[in-house]
Amino acid sequence: MLAKTEERKQQKAGGKKRKHPGEDGGRREERKRKGGEEGNKGQGDGGKKRLDALSVGYFRRVGERLSEGFEDSEEREMFVENVLTEVKGKATLVAMDRTGSITLQRLLPLSSPDQVGEVLAELGGESGSEFKAVCCDRCGGHVVESGVRQISRWTESSQKDPSAGTEEEGEEEEEEGCGTLEAQVLSLSQIVRDNCAEFIKHAHGSHVVRTLLHVLGGCLGPPRTEARPGTKERNTAPQLTDFEIPNSFWYELKNLTETLMDNINLSVTDAVASAVFQTMLTVCNRKRPKLCKQLLRRIMEYLTSRNAAPGVSPLLVFLKDQASSHLIETIIQLSPKSLLRDLYKNHLKGQLVDLALHPIANFPIQRLTAASAKYKLFLRLFDELVQGVEAILAAGHMGVIVQLAESCAESEEKQNEMVQCLLCAFHCAEPGSRHVNCLPLFMSLLTYEVYYHSETAEGNIQTEVPLTSICYHGSRLVQALAKFKERSLLLSSLRTLTPADLLTLASDPAGSHVLQALITTSSDKGRGKILKRLEGQYVQMACSRLGSRVLEAVWNSASVSQRQSIAQELER
Repeated sequence: MLAKTEERKQQKAGGKKRKHPGEDGGRREERKRKGGEEGNKGQGDGGKKRLDALSVGYFRRVGERLSEGFEDSEEREMFVENVLTEVKGKATLVAMDRTGSITLQRLLPLSSPDQVGEVLAELGGESGSEFKAVCCDRCGGHVVESGVRQISRWTESSQKDPSAGTEEEGEEEEEEGCGTLEAQVLSLSQIVRDNCAEFIKHAHGSHVVRTLLHVLGGCLGPPRTEARPGTKERNTAPQLTDFEIPNSFWYELKNLTETLMDNINLSVTDAVASAVFQTMLTVCNRKRPKLCKQLLRRIMEYLTSRNAAPGVSPLLVFLKDQASSHLIETIIQLSPKSLLRDLYKNHLKGQLVDLALHPIANFPIQRLTAASAKYKLFLRLFDELVQGVEAILAAGHMGVIVQLAESCAESEEKQNEMVQCLLCAFHCAEPGSRHVNCLPLFMSLLTYEVYYHSETAEGNIQTEVPLTSICYHGSRLVQALAKFKERSLLLSSLRTLTPADLLTLASDPAGSHVLQALITTSSDKGRGKILKRLEGQYVQMACSRLGSRVLEAVWNSASVSQRQSIAQELER
């Protein structure tokens, strides 16, 4: 299907080096296999073989055909079989080519586990040693990941067509088919263990290790995609899906974690390796909790045993490091109460405010504040952090303040103290008449004098200031405060806003969440007062993308009479 070709010049794609004159002279081998199995040598990258141009064109057309879809499973299976026949014998060249890689990633999920196992067997070679080069290739790594992920379907062959053959024959075929893929996953894991340090530090190889950890543990997230330049990754953790795994994977996961622990030093010095250790802990916490606790303690023992200045915990150094701080965040999130208590008592006590003011260390402090919310330890953390709230605000580390408020809401402790602290920090605690101005200040994260352009602390508001400068962290802060037992201060402040301000609030990306939270958490009487002030604004709210969502929430929480009033206004 693919014609044999001799290309003088290959596509310059994927950031490959340009070919130097005479670089490939005399290096080309005579390709003996049918259909141009071997690509050309010497097109850059030190004489590395490449997929020939006609093959690239073929796999591009395959990709286009995959986009069109298939009428039935029989047509799809026949197509997959034909393409894999063309891949056979040059799977490595296809996997390490940009176009071939993308096509294979889309084809493998449509292939049977047995077919996937055969592709991986060719990529790994007889001993599996060739996995290393493919996994550490920008394109090849994605293909190996895609192949390994298909182990989640290893039980589907018995469910697909139980009538085919006898029951015993069906079981034998399933074991044989799944055994191929299972064996290749185990072979890959062995290669990773043999070259662990190199794999976990490699930009592409490390992703294969992380996928391998998920697979051995029996849980998968969405497939990895190439991030576009200039885009930020979302901080939300991907949703994991559990699946049944072969018994051999339980033992291999333990072996792989032991090998990783032998390279624990890399987890605190290398950002890429640190991400691998975070994945290891996350997977084990989900599937092997006892193993996870052992790993957590061993990592903490390592971190706290490093040399540091006399009288200073080495953990304080790691908390301020870009690579190791991420690992410590994961450790904090997964740690049991006893480990959190030891962490605070022996290493962080008396240091929280200083760490909260640090540009990197403030993030682990946020995780610690969140993790301690369900324990009495939170009371000690709060008493220490609350002393530095104004300084933390001045440093712009609002995540710490927001998390402190959210932990107060979750633990149902220290809520009054938190509110009073915020009133003081935003300079609206005294005189008491300023309390009703707290909502705009909290949402904008501006002090009373700055927001109302008041020269002195005793200055009074001469004119109303339109609602402005609603920010993301301010919105989150008020949403956390809306979960407190006592919300009268926020609701009183909300009722002082003009109808125009309420419309601004409802139509603002950050403000709409605030208004929705305050309305839905209010009592029937309090909600009625807010809706009374919104009268005359419902039509404009309904015409706003964000305001319409607030209106929907208002409608769902409103009484029958309140709904009638809203409906009448919308019908005019």
